[in-house]
Amino acid sequence: MISAGTGSSESRILNPESVVISGASSGIGLALARHYLERGATVAAFARRGELLQALAAEFPNQVFPYALDVRDAAAISAAAHDFMARAGVPDIVIANAGVSIGTLTRHAKDSDVFRDVMDINVLGAVQTFQPFLDRMREAGGRLVGIASVAGFRGLPGAGAYSASKAALISYMESLRLEMHGSGVKVVTICPGYIRTPMTDINPYPMPFMLEVDDAAHRFARVIERGCPFKVVPWQMGLVGRAMKLLPNWLYDRLFAKAPHKPRAES
Repeated sequence: MISAGTGSSESRILNPESVVISGASSGIGLALARHYLERGATVAAFARRGELLQALAAEFPNQVFPYALDVRDAAAISAAAHDFMARAGVPDIVIANAGVSIGTLTRHAKDSDVFRDVMDINVLGAVQTFQPFLDRMREAGGRLVGIASVAGFRGLPGAGAYSASKAALISYMESLRLEMHGSGVKVVTICPGYIRTPMTDINPYPMPFMLEVDDAAHRFARVIERGCPFKVVPWQMGLVGRAMKLLPNWLYDRLFAKAPHKPRAES
């Protein structure tokens, strides 16, 4: 197995030798893992469902390092990160993709625990995914990638936890980008629109400009290669997102107050 770290940082991004992906057992994370594995990369796959990671490892022998862990567990991530770097070298790309989307309503006291879980996974999970790699990547260069969402542009009814977590992730990634400025590491924030995954399958409302997950993964990879600091995929949802941000509050409230809600955990 070839260790990452040979050649220039930018050439290694075009043909990455090693990639770390959280939430790699399904949806966008799995599609990204497959994208890089099919191009010969070694992938450290983080996810809670170890059996799905083992299946991926069986499909791509000697390319997948499966780590069954929860991104809320900083010690587990640190151990996995150091194990992976000892065996495969410093990663060229680290993608914080793990995330959950659950409907929430503040008036329900039991949803406070759901809020906490969503924030811990979607925001702190990204922080804890990046942290063990930062010092080594400062020396080698590479990409740190956060998968946020257009849902982070404005608060959506029934999705307070998800919207807040993605807004926080967008701001966090911007802070990280400034902290890494001049280090040779580019920080990339990707805000997907609607991608066909198990997460969106339960949404009871229209989802315009829907992308198939493999198409989305290929588009994300191009954004990562270019090192774009911020990108909405697909571009049409970028126009929608900008329009939403420009709406005055009175009009936004009138248009979205009665929008359909994502199902809560008990539904």
